[in-house]
Amino acid sequence: MTLATTTKIDADGDGEELAAANGEFGLRRFKRSPRHFDDRITADSRNGWPVEAGRYRLVVSRACPWASRVLISRRLLGLEDAISVGVTDPIQDDRSWRFTLDESGRDPVLGIRYLSEAYDARETDYPGGVSVPAIVDVPSGKLVTNDFHHLTLDLATEWGALHREGAPDLYPEGLRDEMDEVMDDIYYDVNNGVYQTGFATTQAEYEEACGAVFGRLAAISERLSDRRYLMGETITEADIRLFTTLVRFDAVYHGHFKCNLYKITENPVLWGYARDLYQTPGFGDTVDFDHIKRHYYQVLTGVNPSGITPLGPDLAGWLTPHGREELGGRPFGDGTPPGPVRAAEQVPATGRP
Repeated sequence: MTLATTTKIDADGDGEELAAANGEFGLRRFKRSPRHFDDRITADSRNGWPVEAGRYRLVVSRACPWASRVLISRRLLGLEDAISVGVTDPIQDDRSWRFTLDESGRDPVLGIRYLSEAYDARETDYPGGVSVPAIVDVPSGKLVTNDFHHLTLDLATEWGALHREGAPDLYPEGLRDEMDEVMDDIYYDVNNGVYQTGFATTQAEYEEACGAVFGRLAAISERLSDRRYLMGETITEADIRLFTTLVRFDAVYHGHFKCNLYKITENPVLWGYARDLYQTPGFGDTVDFDHIKRHYYQVLTGVNPSGITPLGPDLAGWLTPHGREELGGRPFGDGTPPGPVRAAEQVPATGRP
């Protein structure tokens, strides 16, 4: 796929590129920059970073869909003891993600005020933005990786020895080829497609990108009409990746990014599917709607110059019956649900329905 880069923008605290490439449902004009720090933490330490309980700290923003993937995977796999988590303020300043939610404004484990300090410890004046999710090596204080594409897949595979008893198989070996194709389509047309739409600079680009988003949503809706989850009977990584966009769709992408052909609540299949996942332990209990809305509407001032955060939508519907049980399925396969959310990691009441 040939790309023609045209300009640089910034979203979610991340350096982004606008690019042109042919896609199934239209022209894919917005492409994220490759992760500059793409090291892998593996069981055999082939990149120099071994799987080791307690060594690494996961830094996230609950506003960020890419970071939310990791929060969900970590919960489902039961890696809370193995990988600690630090949550940043959803509102960034000129140094990007900051730890102002913590006492004294410092991360209690890393001792830093800004995530950029871990980036600088790894490489001073590196080319790129300060993005989440980020894994930091606690002993050295250095960033290990910000490669959100591989991070969750590695949690599902490389970290197997530290999974909880009853953890689901989120990346089943026999389904990987099909899963990779499904996840690629979701990434280009949905996960990243909403950004292509929101940051379009011409009417033609906007219409092309918006059409691709809803073209893919239509295909996904058809796929989910007779199966409970994207890959069949059980939850996989593919569902995690789709959910993190769907759960933000009506709250921010519909209005803020002009993805407004319809709301997710107006599509019976997608709305039932999204609620099913939201009500599944490990999904909705990681979602903070307050952080999501305040970040998008107050930080991305190029799209929303006033910085006004809307009051809606009403979140009560996320807890209503979804009826997807009629399709059967076993959410965790042969495994079991994760245990209760730890008190220190619970989403505040302001961020829940």
